[in-house]
Amino acid sequence: MYSIDQSSWLSAARQCPSPNHNERPPGEQIDLLVIHNISLPAGHFGTGNVEALFCNQLDCGLHPSFADLRGLTVSAHLFIDRQGNITQFVPFDKRAWHAGESVFDGRKNCNDFSIGIELEGTDTSPYTEAQYRELCAVTKTLQCYYPGISAARIVGHSEIAPGRKTDPGPAFDWATYKQSVA
Repeated sequence: MYSIDQSSWLSAARQCPSPNHNERPPGEQIDLLVIHNISLPAGHFGTGNVEALFCNQLDCGLHPSFADLRGLTVSAHLFIDRQGNITQFVPFDKRAWHAGESVFDGRKNCNDFSIGIELEGTDTSPYTEAQYRELCAVTKTLQCYYPGISAARIVGHSEIAPGRKTDPGPAFDWATYKQSVA
């Protein structure tokens, strides 16, 4: 398990502050964890393009698939690469822009009350042991600091934006992950 400092940064993470965040609504409790996947271009790992996207520095001319990303301002709290390295873009007490239009348990705007973790991957590429190890350690840490994040309140992006999002996809081993953090 890791620690979270007074500024809401994870001790185990490399800090790479993103401008793509804002304040959470007053009195909002963090009680949802959303698991995502991302790779840029899709299926290409270790490119540095995810960090560039989250920091508004992606050269959209690098790949044809990036054309739709031009002007997009998104982020996540954490990114876990294929080797298990963790990068934090937004402090946990701030609202990262990861979920978009979303609903959980009848509550809209999941960014208001959630933490978003991006795994480097695709819906169909198996995630690595290092990613699961770090995701479990981070999840246990978050559950200690934010007790509202119960096992029932850990979801995939696909669950809060059905029909719009599919991640983390069928390659994600929910059973093993949930058993490890129960």
